Amino acid sequence: MAFAQSTRQAAPAVVDRAAGEPATTPRPPQPVKMVVSGGFGVGKTTAIAAVSEIEPLTTEAAITEVAAGIDDVSMTPRKTTTTVAMDFGCLTLDPTLKLYIFGTPGQDRFGFMWKDVTAGALGALVVVDSRRLDDCFPAVDYFERDGTPFAIAVNAFDGVLSHSLPAVRSALDVAPEVPVVAFDARSGDSVRESLIVVLEHALTRARGF
Repeated sequence: MAFAQSTRQAAPAVVDRAAGEPATTPRPPQPVKMVVSGGFGVGKTTAIAAVSEIEPLTTEAAITEVAAGIDDVSMTPRKTTTTVAMDFGCLTLDPTLKLYIFGTPGQDRFGFMWKDVTAGALGALVVVDSRRLDDCFPAVDYFERDGTPFAIAVNAFDGVLSHSLPAVRSALDVAPEVPVVAFDARSGDSVRESLIVVLEHALTRARGF
C-alpha cells in the first residue's frame, strides 16, 4: 500500500544488554483523520460500521413523521433512523497507520456541524447514491471549496449501479484527478479499499503530482 509505506519511519534502536544486539521499540500507528460524507440515507453510517474495528459511535435518532416530510425517504423506505451529529469508528490499516473515521450528518439542516466534524481531516470519502445524485452536491461543493482531497464512492444499492461511473463523474462535474469508484457500504473490504483510494489521492495531492 503506497500511502502506508510512505509513512513508515525507522524505529529507534535500543540495545538489548543481555543479548548484546540492538532491538527495536515499535512505534504506535500514525493517526490519520478521515471523513465519510454525503447526502441523507446514502450509506455513511453503514460504511463506518462495516469497516470499524471497534463498536462505532453513532448519533442516530428516529425519523419522525415531521422529519419524513422533510427528508426524502422514498428511495430508502426501510430507513428508520438518521444521523443527527456524527458517526465515529477506527481502522488500523497496518502497524504504521490507523484511521479515525468521522461521518457527517446528511441533511442540510445539520450543515452547521460540518466544519467541526471535518476539521483536520486528511481526506474525505463522499458516498453517492446514483439513483439521486443531487443529494451529494452539497458534500462535493463543500470539499471543493475547503480544498480537502476527496474521492467519490458510488454505493451499489442491491448490487446495482443506476448509472455508470463515467456518467456519475460527468454529472458531478468533478476534476479529472478526483477518483470515482463503486463500492458496497455493507462490505468492510469494499469500504477499506475505498478509504485507501482517498489516502493515496491525498498523498498524491500533497506531493504536488
